[in-house]
Amino acid sequence: MQNVLNLAPECKLTNELEVPVITTPYDLTPDEMLLSQEHYESEVRSYPRRLPIAIKSGRGAIIEDTKGQIYLDCLAGAGALPLGYNHNEINQVLINQINAGVPYQTLDLTTPSKDAFIKAVMQFLPANFAKTARIQFCGPSGADAVEAAIKLAKLYTKRNTMVSFHGAYHGMTNGSLSLTGNLSSKSRRTGLMSDVHFMPFPYNFRCKFGLGGEEGAAQSIRYLESVLCDDESGITKPAAIIVEPIQGEGGVLPAPKKWLQELRRIATEHGILLIFDEIQCGIGRSGDHFAFEESGIEPDVLILSKAIGGSMPMSIILFNEKYDCWNAGEHTGTFRGNQLAMASGAKTLEIIQRDNLAKNAAERGEQLRTALRDIQADFPQIGEVRGRGLMNGIEIVKPGVLNSLGQAEADPALAIAIQRAALELGLIIEKGGRRGAVLRFLPPLIISQTQIEFVATTMAKAIKIAVEAQ
Repeated sequence: MQNVLNLAPECKLTNELEVPVITTPYDLTPDEMLLSQEHYESEVRSYPRRLPIAIKSGRGAIIEDTKGQIYLDCLAGAGALPLGYNHNEINQVLINQINAGVPYQTLDLTTPSKDAFIKAVMQFLPANFAKTARIQFCGPSGADAVEAAIKLAKLYTKRNTMVSFHGAYHGMTNGSLSLTGNLSSKSRRTGLMSDVHFMPFPYNFRCKFGLGGEEGAAQSIRYLESVLCDDESGITKPAAIIVEPIQGEGGVLPAPKKWLQELRRIATEHGILLIFDEIQCGIGRSGDHFAFEESGIEPDVLILSKAIGGSMPMSIILFNEKYDCWNAGEHTGTFRGNQLAMASGAKTLEIIQRDNLAKNAAERGEQLRTALRDIQADFPQIGEVRGRGLMNGIEIVKPGVLNSLGQAEADPALAIAIQRAALELGLIIEKGGRRGAVLRFLPPLIISQTQIEFVATTMAKAIKIAVEAQ
């Protein structure tokens, strides 16, 4: 565990502080900085509405706000901070990079940093996939990489149709939003990418077929395959199927191994490219280097962002060399040459391997899910605990209340109240899923056993406070 070292003297974070010490609930009244943000920043801002704090400093999984209040962060930049805040080695790499005089960005001109990054990525990939892999640098966001993957699939197959899944999240640009399941983000949009079709994603707790488990997942595959084999389905042969091996924003839903294997079979048999979006679930978070590895298959195209830049903006796609049908300059972006991200990204991959952080993610994730299931025994408001590695969630429901489909009624209001109570107790968690009723845990991969114990203890308190206040 990287301890909390070398912060500025005025910062409260010290060597001994692995978890916050809370005596009374934190004051979350907006201070001058938050009021300034509200005044100047667009209404599109989102996180500050649920997490009304201004961050002063951080180390590892711990941050301090401008009021001097200490938090354990289980959001970690939506998964973009795999080593947490201000990892000593990453800081030093960035300092060295600046001192070396390398430009901050170089378009797609190469540098020693870029060469080292590419080789680090190839070494981090499964060996068989790396043998024939080509890397493409995109703009700084994950959505930029999704757009590149869409274009590549359509160029190679000379088809236009795309298949995505219920609950999918692929970004907010025109093409990536078209592939995203969430309807609220689309409600005021017009002119999104055409010929996108959504299929059922395995969701044990809310199975589209009323079955759940392996049988529900099998029916999802059967439905997809029947559509592709039906000359009256109304859906032309797709260029690609895009899927998250673990859905994040959709409610933390790991795809079953068998389901992914069947998806690979179908895509191969029908000549459809299979795209895995591992922007959030990749780079050690699943307990493997990549979430798809558990299933023993490979994608045709792999999309990476967030953690791949080692906390700096970066996105790439990787694909089999046979799909490299681009003409020179056919897909470009000014900031695809971010040298700081390449330096920090290469070092991050090295540290994840050296320190066995994928294994830590698997072990700490299992510790967290076990603790959350113990809490579930006392609170029927937790409908389901699920996840893989350090990508976990709990779905909040109204006990004994069923919706029109005979499924547990979601309780988004209680989820909001629990998130707020947790924040007042020094724990930052995210919210998402159907109706915003899933509480999500995305801590950095360096999180310790003691810190997971704090997460569990704090969640039990927060749920109790929120339930009693109803």
